[in-house]
Amino acid sequence: MKIIILGAGQVGATLAENLANEANDITVIDTNGARLRELQDRLDIRTIEGEGASPRILEQAGGEDADMLIAVTNSDPVNMIACQVAHSVFHTPTRIGRIRGHDFLSEKKRLFSEKAIPINVLISPEQLVTRHVKRLIEHPGALQVLDFAEGKAQLVAVKAFYGGPLVGHEISFLRSHMPNVDTRVAAIFRRGSPIIPQGDTIIEADDEVFFIAARKDIRSVMSELRRLDNPYKRIIIAGGGNIGANLARELEQDFQVKIIERNIGRCNHLANELDRTIVLQGSASDQELLLEENIEGTDVFCALTNDDEANIMASMLAKRLGARTVMTLINNPAYVDLVQGGVIDIAISPQQATIGSLLTHVRRGDVVNVHSLRRGAAEAMEAIAHGDSRSSKVVGKAIEDIDLPSGTTIGAIVRNDEVLIAHDDVVVQNGDHVILFLVDKRKITEVERLFQVGLTFF
Repeated sequence: MKIIILGAGQVGATLAENLANEANDITVIDTNGARLRELQDRLDIRTIEGEGASPRILEQAGGEDADMLIAVTNSDPVNMIACQVAHSVFHTPTRIGRIRGHDFLSEKKRLFSEKAIPINVLISPEQLVTRHVKRLIEHPGALQVLDFAEGKAQLVAVKAFYGGPLVGHEISFLRSHMPNVDTRVAAIFRRGSPIIPQGDTIIEADDEVFFIAARKDIRSVMSELRRLDNPYKRIIIAGGGNIGANLARELEQDFQVKIIERNIGRCNHLANELDRTIVLQGSASDQELLLEENIEGTDVFCALTNDDEANIMASMLAKRLGARTVMTLINNPAYVDLVQGGVIDIAISPQQATIGSLLTHVRRGDVVNVHSLRRGAAEAMEAIAHGDSRSSKVVGKAIEDIDLPSGTTIGAIVRNDEVLIAHDDVVVQNGDHVILFLVDKRKITEVERLFQVGLTFF
């Protein structure tokens, strides 16, 4: 596939790295020559220095025969104009644009269409991060919670704790211990390395365990791996920007929410916009303010400003003062692994949330969901099976007979409204949503081929 990426920032660079390793023809455009040279030194891609919305620059990048334009610069207007030029001048079939401004997103139904600004797929990092944090708050103790088949099935990552009923036992013990709950352990990361689990694999304390189950069963399975945390009630959000405001709006009906924001003008705006959220003007690193607001009785402290260092320092202070769980937004990928699991419970990377959403639209075959896991080390994918036993490599076959690439497991199948955990004798049918877990991303092309329909299917 021939893909033009506008923007060599963290999202654009991570996306280029993902796609270049999958035999795509990638061209990256950016105004920062140094950043482009650094990318070209380590990736097999083309780079062009210039303004991405310029018809001349897009022509140099091969706009006439590009299959896809992905505009992820830091400027919403540049991304919008680039998609317009790609559509009007080069008739590029797929145009993906990252839009961050709340004013644009609030009018997206009228703004973004073939008759207006022709963006096929709208990506909003703020909305993706908000959804991600909300799911974590709804599942206390989870490190990652991912929805598949419109939320009918969920993939959850938890750290196995000493004293968990399953810790020290083989995975097969889970089925006999919980005969009324069906689940599958899709993968285990032990000391940073992936393990493809078998029935006789023993779960150890501190393992990061990824399991999949129907939404209604998630809490029961989590209780087998760790002491089940009490539901969260009291939330403090540091930072009243788009993410902080959106999260408060999503949570305020069900939780006690407070926002701490420095800017008095923004505080006034938030106070008018939000119904039940308490808005506090001040610094989230102010110890006296945190103590006044009962930080020791707070269930979740979310640091969501645009400043990584401020987020980290405020989170460390909140944890030291007694906050139960600390979640920290970190834009610099180099910081994420450094801080998570220490004082900070969960580090949130907006790049990884955005990358998964972008990859959904790049994958071949009918792929409807892609999630980046472990900061890009692994991937979960939801693909729809089409065809019959003659035209498809998966339809009509039992899971044990599907020739999956090494490092790939099928976790579950969603058929209509039913979640079927992927036991060996389950047969894939036309229209099934198949949820896969890949610890070796080099095998993605092989997985995509499994879900491409042959010419005999009409």
